[in-house]
Amino acid sequence: MNTVLLRLLPGALLLVAVTVALHSSRLRDAAGSLVPAYPLVVLVGGILLGWRFDRSRLVFTLAALFLTDRALLAWAPADGSGGDVGRAVFGALAILLPLNLGALAWLPERGLLARPGRLALAVLAGDIILVVLLCQPLFLPLAVHLDTARRGSTLGALSPVSLVLFALAFVILARQAVLQVTATEGGAVWSVVAACLALGTGGGLDSSVYLATAGLILVLSLIETWHRMAYDDELTGLPARRALNEALVRLRGVYTVAMVDVDHFKRFNDEHGHDVGDQLLRMVGARLGELGGGGRAFRYGGEEFAVLFPGKTLDEARTHLEAVRRTIEGAAFTLRGPHRPRTRPESPAPAGSRRRIAVTVSIGAAAADTHGSSADVVVRAADEALYRAKQAGRNRVCT
Repeated sequence: MNTVLLRLLPGALLLVAVTVALHSSRLRDAAGSLVPAYPLVVLVGGILLGWRFDRSRLVFTLAALFLTDRALLAWAPADGSGGDVGRAVFGALAILLPLNLGALAWLPERGLLARPGRLALAVLAGDIILVVLLCQPLFLPLAVHLDTARRGSTLGALSPVSLVLFALAFVILARQAVLQVTATEGGAVWSVVAACLALGTGGGLDSSVYLATAGLILVLSLIETWHRMAYDDELTGLPARRALNEALVRLRGVYTVAMVDVDHFKRFNDEHGHDVGDQLLRMVGARLGELGGGGRAFRYGGEEFAVLFPGKTLDEARTHLEAVRRTIEGAAFTLRGPHRPRTRPESPAPAGSRRRIAVTVSIGAAAADTHGSSADVVVRAADEALYRAKQAGRNRVCT
């Protein structure tokens, strides 16, 4: 739950900041000159960015927001000068936008030209055709009933049907955010809220700002996702080797580096399979992530991990390394059965019916000397100490 809230926080803060700015007369006047450029830069720029990296869901969501913004500005201004055509366009958009945002939550990321992408493109094209048809004289008398009188208050421009659809879209995306726990899903939740506020204000400056903010939240969440892919290990959740390299570059003075290797991991993998091997790596990564003494664990590669102790001498770090080695040795690894449920049952099977395997790790550690040894030298020294630990019989700490 903490991770879910962390993913939701950036979008919430940005949306709150925009809402406060729009309710401040001074900030509102300052933003007036930027509004024409804000949606174009964010939404069109985001579409180009998503197209470059073949992120179909982002492209189609931003396209829906952009088309909504352009349609509101062209045919449904907030002052009501659009007449019946404006009412028809606004009413149709207030229904189509939440439907599209909710449906795009299920769009798999298989590329813009894959079958799901072509289907989404056809749906967007169908939306445009539908709005155009509703504005024709034959359907216009019926289409104006999609809209309610816009009163200018928050959400006052939305009909009950639109509010229900936005609520359903929010529930769908919130569920996705809880299940998948990614920055992209968290951003999608707040993009729906921003879109609801955009249409609820009835058009004009506020609508453009909220729609562009919805797109900005999505673009920022995508950037955060790319950052996590580059710097975090997907399997264990620990920072990856690139994060370690950058952390080492920033270090000055005294610090200790430890290299941790799972004993007999290749034999374990050959005997039990790669899926079980992944479970073992996650368990070891979780134990290293709980390491005390200010140590920060990283996934170095394969079955090898690294631990960084900024400001710690070798003797200070060794105490904590010995503790985590004993913790891993004492936490026997339980093999998951092939039919093990995804969630823990209320009455789990007795321990005797499950196979438990002892797991150990070997650790080599080295510290920077007072002459300011380079990080590469310290890491190589820790690797050599790890090799000695392996040669000495494994399941030990060497320095």
